This record gives sequence, structure tokens and C-alpha cells, in this order.
Amino acid sequence: MDRNQEIALTQLRKSVEKLGSSTESYGEKTLMRFLIARSMDPEKAAKMFCQWKKWRAEMVPLGYIPDSEVADELAAEKIYLQGLSKNGRPVMIVKVSKHFPSKDQVQFKKFVVHILDKTIASSFKGREIGNEKLIGILDLQNITYSNVDARGLITGFQFLQAYYPERLATCYLLHMPQFFVSVWRFICRFLEKATQEKIRIVTSEEQKEEFIREVGEDVLPEEYGGRAKLVPLQDVAVDY
Repeated sequence: MDRNQEIALTQLRKSVEKLGSSTESYGEKTLMRFLIARSMDPEKAAKMFCQWKKWRAEMVPLGYIPDSEVADELAAEKIYLQGLSKNGRPVMIVKVSKHFPSKDQVQFKKFVVHILDKTIASSFKGREIGNEKLIGILDLQNITYSNVDARGLITGFQFLQAYYPERLATCYLLHMPQFFVSVWRFICRFLEKATQEKIRIVTSEEQKEEFIREVGEDVLPEEYGGRAKLVPLQDVAVDY
């Protein structure tokens, strides 16, 4: 860590205290995520950190969202957790053709947190380091208009941006049908530039080869050019 980062971290901690909160029990790598997300501005990062702590206490009082609170969403078996990519990042797959807009938005928001928390937790054994990042794969194959959920996708990305800063390494979009292009353009209006830069729309053979190379054949299911089987989210055990 360079001198400027150390100074910024010290200022962040002081700013958090001024806002009536504390960074105690949070390591440098966790705090750095908030600084990076706010362009190394300690005051903006402190505000974001305090908002995150408040949200976390209200949304996830147990420290995790149990399966029982998101049973309806889990029943669709639309999320898969594949293990670690070649560079040690957890790989999470969404089969969008199995998703339908939720009538229960409270449960859906809890489900987003459940997915992200469990994906991150699957990347370490024991104690988290604080700078773990995930790879997301949105598979749009065979989707129809009834699967389109712009609100749900915006919620997912906004949660990533506001409450999981610097947790997304890359998000791949596979098999995007023509009718979804306008939907995706609309969703992009709600995405920060930094988030948009982490998204890869895979269309050409060259892009497919790069996708397989970056994620790794050992964790990618056979249908995506890998050697693995799909592993439903609820079948993966993690220590929170």
C-alpha cells in the first residue's frame, strides 16, 4: 500500500467517526473498496461506508439471509455457483429463462443479498480478506418477454454499486436476443460508468474463446464450453 492510500485510509476512518460510526473490526482491504468506489475521496467513501453499515444492520440482521426467507426464489433453481475461476474468483450463473418478475419485492431484494453474500463467501475458507471479487454470468438463452425483468436487473446492479463496492470483477452476458438489446440499453442508464466497464457482451467466436479462457474450463458447465456440471446455489455449503 502506498503512502497516498495510507493517508486516505486514515482520513476515511476519521470521517467515519465524525459521522458517528466506527471502522473498528473492518480491515484495510474492506475500507479500500469504498475508497476506490468513490475515487479515493475519504469523505464520500466515509458516507458510503456509513450508509452501507446502516443498510446491512437493517437488511441482514443475522449477518446472512437464510434459505427459508427466500424459499420461493430458490425453488426456481435459476442461480448456480460453480466454484472458483482460474484466478480464484467465485463464478455465479443466472439462467434468466427460469426467472420471472417477482410479485414479492421484499423477498426478491433479500434474494439478491443472499446470492451476493453466498457467492462471496464461497471464495474463502474461514475469514474473508475483504477484497474478494465475483464473476457473474447472465445466460439469456431461450428467454421470452415473460422473463424480462428490467426492474430486477436494475435492483441487482444498484445493490452491487451501493452495497457491494468493488465486488464485481466481470459480468458476462451470453446469448442476448435481438429484442433484449433495447431493454439492456435502458438498464445501462442506471449503471455507473465503472460498472458498465466490467460488463462483457459475448457474441463472436473470439469473445467466446476469451470468456472460456478467462473463467476456466474446470468451473464452466459443458454447455458453455467447460467440463463442469451446473451446481444449484442451494446445494453449495458456505461458512458466513
